[in-house]
Amino acid sequence: MRESGNGSSSVKHSIRRRIMLIFLGIMTAVLFSVWVINNWWLERYYIDEKRKEMEAAYEDIDAAVMERTGSGESIGDVIAGELQREWEIWAQAPDRSAGEEDWEGKESGSGRPRSPGTENVPESREQGEGDDFQGERTLLRTIRDYGDKSNINMVLIDSNTGATILGAGRDSDYLVQKVQRYVLGVGKRHASLLREHENYVIETNYDTRFRSTYMESWGFLSDNRTLFIMSMPLASIRESVMLTNRFTTYVGLMALVFGSVLMYFVTNKVTKPLMRLASLSERMSELDFDAKYEGNSQDEIGVLGRSMNTLSDKLKETIGALQKANRQLQHDIEEKIHIDEMRKEFIANVSHELKTPIALIQGYAEGLSEGMCEEKESRDYYCEVIMDEAGKMNKMVRQLLTLSDLEFGGDTLDFQQFDINELIGDFLNASRILIEQNQAQVVFEPKGALYVTADEFKIEEVVTNYLNNALNHLNGERRIRIIVERRHDLVKVRVYNTGNWIPQADLPNLWTKFYKVDKARTRDYGGSGIGLSIVKAVMDAHHQSCGVENVEGGVEFWFTLKRAEEQTIS
Repeated sequence: MRESGNGSSSVKHSIRRRIMLIFLGIMTAVLFSVWVINNWWLERYYIDEKRKEMEAAYEDIDAAVMERTGSGESIGDVIAGELQREWEIWAQAPDRSAGEEDWEGKESGSGRPRSPGTENVPESREQGEGDDFQGERTLLRTIRDYGDKSNINMVLIDSNTGATILGAGRDSDYLVQKVQRYVLGVGKRHASLLREHENYVIETNYDTRFRSTYMESWGFLSDNRTLFIMSMPLASIRESVMLTNRFTTYVGLMALVFGSVLMYFVTNKVTKPLMRLASLSERMSELDFDAKYEGNSQDEIGVLGRSMNTLSDKLKETIGALQKANRQLQHDIEEKIHIDEMRKEFIANVSHELKTPIALIQGYAEGLSEGMCEEKESRDYYCEVIMDEAGKMNKMVRQLLTLSDLEFGGDTLDFQQFDINELIGDFLNASRILIEQNQAQVVFEPKGALYVTADEFKIEEVVTNYLNNALNHLNGERRIRIIVERRHDLVKVRVYNTGNWIPQADLPNLWTKFYKVDKARTRDYGGSGIGLSIVKAVMDAHHQSCGVENVEGGVEFWFTLKRAEEQTIS
């Protein structure tokens, strides 16, 4: 049991360790994969998305330009008109304060600060006032939206005059110079092309002046007159990637620690019912089928536990049937061996018992056939011997047939109610001559009628065998005493004869066929050793008992019978 307990513990730890290692491995692999993906592909993904935003900006701005310059008006005129309308809307705003009016009047002389890309644009436009022109989507609005949302600085230049149509604050002159150099094919030593279109290109360029990398789109709008450049710093993208990686690492480590603690308790909850099932299987392997799974869960473990209970019941039933069949088989084998031994012994005993009378009959018959006995007296003696031996053989065969019928159930009993004292008295009267020949003194003093329920013919045969056995072994006073006792619902018949005691070791074997206390099997008493076997078979058929005891002065044989009910007798 100690070994199996250790085995269960190792299984428990092995399952938990395996689950924990799998979880840690998966979490580590996921974190590492996320870290690798972020480092290798996140920046590329961001750049690709920003490239798409630049393409969308070009498409929207170009569409707005083409829509407003279709009547032959230049893009400079369009922007100037939109600026004028914005001023008018701003000036008419009801919530504008007097301070703001004074600030507006002093604008031309004060040189008020401007946001990038808002030269000649009023302060209110930087704050988004009047952006929609009463719902109208303007070119300036489109450019400002991309600047605000995507951090794109844009410069528009009239290629015919070289004048800046729309600037980008303090970086406006620098971007104008840069796009002019790009057009001339100068200053692109650190550029990397991302996408090339018919009228413009998108590329990344390292700016040595600011020591930073920018994504830039430059070229002409569809009017083939307006030169543009859009610039977006990539430093923020890389910083976002670094922050994302750092945040992902921190979150992943916390998730790993928290998940490990959670998995510890989860695996403990899973392994406990598994350990109960393992313990149950160990007890079942030791044929302890009283062990049952007592869980009531509806998951796979509960199904397995209930299946093991069913298996345990069926195994218990099957093994019990097998053990019963095995015991029956063992009994049948032992019975067969016993019967075989009895058969061999029976054949040997019958051969031994028949050998002497057959030899005598053969010898005397040969003497008669050869004329050895011419006198009538001698011939009569020879014939008498032959007849006597033939009678003994006939008696032994009849006894064997009777015994065989009793042992194998071929002879059914005819139960009747009769007076046992009357049966014994009648038998003694019939055997008077035999008793006188043996010079025996028989004492039998019945005390009224005593009825029993039995087969009268078979009980008479029992009394006959007991009396013949007593006559054959008389000695000393040569006295036989028959006593009938009433005991509750039984009647006990005892037959006592004076003589020598039977050796104690031989007492249990007296009921065996052909068994004789005289090991030399002499013919002094003329018995064949079958009579007591018939007595035992008759008593077994009546479900009664019989026995023998060495008592003072001799030996006493006894048997019991069932008393008849008084109401039935009357």
